[in-house]
Amino acid sequence: MSQPLINPWLYSAGLLLGLLACVQLGFMLGRRQGADGGASALSGAVFGLLGLLLAFSFSGATGRFVHRRELITKEANAIGTTYLRLDLLPAARQAPLRAVMRDYVQARLDTYRARAGSAAAAAAYARSVSLQQQIWTQATTAAQESGNTATLSLVGSALNEMFDITTTRLAAARDHPPVVIDVMLFVLALMSALLAGYGMAGSERVPWFQVAVFAVALAVTVFVIRDLEYPRLGFIRVDASDHLLLETLHGMKSAGQ
Repeated sequence: MSQPLINPWLYSAGLLLGLLACVQLGFMLGRRQGADGGASALSGAVFGLLGLLLAFSFSGATGRFVHRRELITKEANAIGTTYLRLDLLPAARQAPLRAVMRDYVQARLDTYRARAGSAAAAAAYARSVSLQQQIWTQATTAAQESGNTATLSLVGSALNEMFDITTTRLAAARDHPPVVIDVMLFVLALMSALLAGYGMAGSERVPWFQVAVFAVALAVTVFVIRDLEYPRLGFIRVDASDHLLLETLHGMKSAGQ
């Protein structure tokens, strides 16, 4: 439920323009200093460092994306288990609890359907936390009334797992690399473009087609990395996994009819 400090579109567009400008600047510097072109060992080291940073950034973003998607499955499973264990409670207590559980699942869905960081998302999350307290109070009271310690243990453990996953998902949504990584990637990409332009100084003019392909490929790669980091805002989303919670809610409503 977090938002990037810099819009991914602006970040990638700025990087694209910066790459083109740095190639031209490097070319002009090379021509002025009489560079004969070619790639030096130092240039290769910078390019290699950029490739390594891109690889680690892409791998980390992909891993966090998959982890967030897996947490949705775990939450759906935890909710389904808790709902089933309500059968262990006294019959008179089950119907009110099932109604609150359905409201809770709806609040969880609303939390992630709303735009990340918006007032609507915050309100839905606050509602889900309030419903957690209601569910806990009603369920534990009902389990104690049953006089069966096994029932209390089974219901309590299911509730703990269902509630804990919300904190885990919140932490995962806020888990992003330090801003300095984004800054370093941006600066290193510009440095690589500058050195690439410097290495072209032996030519009569800049081969803009190749430069454009390089700049676009790099900017798109960085955009995808940042898009993976915020899967509620861009093109690459975990919304499809939310259908598991939606199906769980539909199943709860069907069972309650």
